[in-house]
Amino acid sequence: MTENADDILTRLPARLKEARRAQGLSLEAVANLSGVSRSMVSQIERGESSPTIATLWNLTRALQVDFAGLLEDGEATDKIEVLRASDVPSIDNMGQGCRIQILSPPEEAGGHEVYDIRFEAGGALNSQPHTRGANEQLTVLEGAVRVTSGSASNTLNAGDTARYAADIAHSIEAGDQPARVFLIVKNA
Repeated sequence: MTENADDILTRLPARLKEARRAQGLSLEAVANLSGVSRSMVSQIERGESSPTIATLWNLTRALQVDFAGLLEDGEATDKIEVLRASDVPSIDNMGQGCRIQILSPPEEAGGHEVYDIRFEAGGALNSQPHTRGANEQLTVLEGAVRVTSGSASNTLNAGDTARYAADIAHSIEAGDQPARVFLIVKNA
């Protein structure tokens, strides 16, 4: 890199802001993910403050962008963000006999969440009400499950999809065979 420091400092604020927006993150979300204060992130994006190397490193990690690529001259390239199966976070201590894999990005927690849930035979996930207006959409990939939302209940087989209120107590239960579902939770 044979550019002078002024060129880099001129380009950096716009590149950081562009990376944040591309991830769909608010200033607050970047602050929470990076450990850099919201006001500092805002000042850096406006070009009012120059970040230290440590701050820049924390921001690039939070934004999932390449440190060197952020500073290079040239047009941003298209990209595909991939989450390899071995890196998918999972929750094993919620429910009985089920494993929940989290497919949605962490910054969408509490908003639009996507899960891959595998049930052992007889496994169940009993949920307390989510935020007011929340709903779920569940598609059965393998096996069969019984979905209950409040007093309504229905059995679904592979390929079936159900949409139901999640702002009341609800549950998903596998029958006498293992099952797998794809679940989308949308909080209002």
